[in-house]
Amino acid sequence: MNPVSMLLHRMFGQPRGIAGHIGGRLMTGKDKRAMAEWVLSEMAIEPTDRILEVGFGPGLGIEVASAATPDGFVAGIDYSHEMVEMARKRNAVAVDAGNVDLRYDSADEIPSEDAVFDKIFSINSMQVWPDAAAGLREMRRVLKPGGRIAIAFTPIAGQSRDELRPLLEMVGFDDIRVEEREIGVCAIAEKTSK
Repeated sequence: MNPVSMLLHRMFGQPRGIAGHIGGRLMTGKDKRAMAEWVLSEMAIEPTDRILEVGFGPGLGIEVASAATPDGFVAGIDYSHEMVEMARKRNAVAVDAGNVDLRYDSADEIPSEDAVFDKIFSINSMQVWPDAAAGLREMRRVLKPGGRIAIAFTPIAGQSRDELRPLLEMVGFDDIRVEEREIGVCAIAEKTSK
């Protein structure tokens, strides 16, 4: 990995150290909040939903999801200790109240029982997972039948729009649609069977 790629990975891929803190700050702009709001609107969030965000970064998506589910629960996993710390600070009131649970973990080993969540989302995260299919299978495992998933990317993520549908189909998701706006791409799918 060349020095620039290493720096970008430390800032955004698996944020750590000073570079990770700087990357985390860069991930909290107004356009990032707009992206989280759009993705959650595509999933038709209900106030009582149990939601999981995979790769939550500095916790903006967690904050938006928590506000949308006053009678529900929001969990998140991220593979960066720095992002877990930053997100816990951002969402301290909800964490302290027990409405939000944020943990250090990877997409391919979600620490949850089967069929627990109504909705699961991930923004600008899948492209840095070691095995995207394994992560998506885990997300499907912890999603309730009838639940919905959203995988989204901003233009700078470099993720191909064309590979989203085949990947989601391969791991067993149904009713897949891919939406595109100036701020990014979002693939929404459902788990219609066990």
